[in-house]
Amino acid sequence: MSTDPYGLGRVVEEPGVLPQRAARLDPSQPMRPDEMLIDVESLNVDAASFKQIRESCGGDPAAVVGRIQEIVGSRGKMQNPVTGSGGMLLGRVREIGSEHPARGKVKAGDRIATLVSLTLTPLVIDEVRGVRMEVDRVDVRGRAILFASGIWARVPDDLPETLVLAALDVCGAPALVARHARPGMSIAVLGAGKSGALCLAQARRSTGGKGQLLALDVSEKALSALAELGASDVSLRVDATRAVDVLEAVRKATGGALCDLVINCASVPGTEMATILSTRDGGTAIFFSMATSFTAAALGAEGVGKDLTMLIGNGYVPGHAELTLDLLRSDTRLREFFAARYL
Repeated sequence: MSTDPYGLGRVVEEPGVLPQRAARLDPSQPMRPDEMLIDVESLNVDAASFKQIRESCGGDPAAVVGRIQEIVGSRGKMQNPVTGSGGMLLGRVREIGSEHPARGKVKAGDRIATLVSLTLTPLVIDEVRGVRMEVDRVDVRGRAILFASGIWARVPDDLPETLVLAALDVCGAPALVARHARPGMSIAVLGAGKSGALCLAQARRSTGGKGQLLALDVSEKALSALAELGASDVSLRVDATRAVDVLEAVRKATGGALCDLVINCASVPGTEMATILSTRDGGTAIFFSMATSFTAAALGAEGVGKDLTMLIGNGYVPGHAELTLDLLRSDTRLREFFAARYL
């Protein structure tokens, strides 16, 4: 059997397209030589996707579970048809194909977290064991297939697995911040959730305390938590869907200079222009939110005559898992922040 590192052979509908774009995948066994079979324990659903499902189900946990089972059952993967996003999983290796690149690096029984999206991961849910609405997590009994191109991380023994799952779900965000944040920068983060906290922690590390860090969120409680964490210098309670209000708040906080780097971690749509207007001419905006409309961002920047670099956070930066876990290990307050929410 020829190798198929991208899983094209698992595409059922629209043959020839990559698994993420496919309407349906085949998650059935037997496993192929260049695949890894995983016994799934938990799904960490993307924040934008879980929010949409929760709201469409009126906040009813049973309905949320039913909707997730419906999606996975019909598509062979967890890809919200409204948001297009998925999440990632935690599980144990059951079997490693003879041609899979992880062979010799991980063994059956090892607990791992996949670092590729559930939108391209063949998945079967046999049973839902529980749902944690507050952290976008579903505990399940099931199985998934990781292609040869799929990245993963072994769950370390020195950190609680639930904390690791929450952090690795968004580990691409702080890793990309590390590439772009420099001492002396004014940096704003939209969204005070877990990805926002990690981005601010990395920004603090990268700037060495020489610069200004702004946290923006509609929730006073979330902002207070970040302030107690020491993650931000300035907290701005704003609605990121109201771009002009955000611009005025950021302009006032920065003395009119605006920000060199703005990272969008918001889980709601309509925040593109708040990000763009908060960025100075010549600055950089990074969009990590899966609720982002990149058409709105591109046309919006053009419409206001803003000269900036806009980056799509694709979730993968070499070494991103190690960087994120090191942030948790080295920053006691950050670790406690995550523990309070995800244990």
